[in-house]
Amino acid sequence: MSLPHAELRRTARQTLLPGFGVEGQEALNRARVLVVGAGGLGCPVMQALVATGVGTLTVIDDDVVDDTNIHRQILFSAADVGRPKVEVAAEQLRRHRADATIVPLRERLDASNAPELFREHDLVIDGSDTFGTKFLSADAAEITGTPLVWGSVLRFHGELALWRSGPEDRGVGLRDLYPTHPAPEDTPDCATAGVLGVTTSVVGGMMATEAVKYLAGMDAEVGVLHVYEALAGTVRRFEVAADPERELVTELEVQTPSCALPQDGEKTRLLAQVAGGNATALDVRELGEKAIKDLPQQSVHLPASVWREDPDTATSLLDTLRGAGDVVVYCASGKRSADFVERFGEAANARGLTLHSLPGGL
Repeated sequence: MSLPHAELRRTARQTLLPGFGVEGQEALNRARVLVVGAGGLGCPVMQALVATGVGTLTVIDDDVVDDTNIHRQILFSAADVGRPKVEVAAEQLRRHRADATIVPLRERLDASNAPELFREHDLVIDGSDTFGTKFLSADAAEITGTPLVWGSVLRFHGELALWRSGPEDRGVGLRDLYPTHPAPEDTPDCATAGVLGVTTSVVGGMMATEAVKYLAGMDAEVGVLHVYEALAGTVRRFEVAADPERELVTELEVQTPSCALPQDGEKTRLLAQVAGGNATALDVRELGEKAIKDLPQQSVHLPASVWREDPDTATSLLDTLRGAGDVVVYCASGKRSADFVERFGEAANARGLTLHSLPGGL
C-alpha cells in the first residue's frame, strides 16, 4: 500500500465505498491533473479534487481576482482582489491539504504550451469561459490523446462531458458534438450572458465527479453529455456518437476570443466624439453590466430589456434628446446597439438625431 497513514486516515470513509476502495484512493494520489481556468468552474473542481485526494494538480490562468468574480469563484474573497488567481488558489488548496502538490501557472493556455502540458498530465479539466480556449483544449486533448473533462455554464444552464479521442484510440471528442467553432456574433457575450453563482458549483462538482470516476478506474462514460437545468433541478443525459466523417484534429488553430472584438477606426472616431462632447452616449446594457464597466463620460441609460418589451420607452427617450445631433449607442458587443439603431433610426432622424452603433461594443 503506497498511501501514507495520515492520508489513509483522512480519506478512510471514501475508501469504504464499494468499487472504490484503497486502490481507488491510491490511483487518485498518483494522478496528475491539469485544470484550465481558475474561474467559476475551476474553483469548485480544484477544491473537490484536492479534498478527494488527487496528488498533483496544475492550474493555468493569467487573470487576477476581480470583485465581480467572487459570487461564483469560491476560492477567492474580497481580500484577494487584484491578486493572481492561480496564486490565491494555490494558497487555499495547500491550506486545505498540505501534502498535495499544487503547481500554479500564471499564463494563458495557447497553441505553444498546450500540447506539452497535456502530455504531462493524466487528465485535463477545462473550466475556461471562452469558446476559443474550449476548442483549443479539446483539440490539444485529441492531438495528445489526453482525456478531457469539459464543462460550460450559461445563466441557469450547464453542460459537461468526459471526452477521450486520439491517434491511438478514435473515441469521442468535443468536435463530434460541436464540429466548428461558433462565430462571435452567434455566441452570448461574456459580459452580458450572466450566470447564477451556485450553478457553477453544481456543474463544477459534477465535473469533479467525472474526473474521480475516470482516475479511480470506476465506470466513467466517455461521450455522455450531461445537461443541468438549475431552475427545473433536472439533469438529462445524451450519448454523443463519434462522427465517422470527421477527421481527427492534427494541429492547433489560433482562435479569436468571442469577447475580444478588435477596435477599428470607426469605433475610435465615435469614442472621440463622445469624449469631446460632440455626441451623446446612449447605453443599452443592463444595470449590472453598467456597474462592472462604463465610459468615463456621462451617458443616457435605457436597458435593452426595457425597450424590447416596450418600444414606446425608446421613442420617449428620443423625444428628450430631440435636436441633439449624433447619438452613439453602445452595449458590450455591438449586437444590441445595432438592433437599437436599426429599429429606431428613422424615429431618431425625424427628431433631428443620428444614431451610431459602437462597433464591437465597450
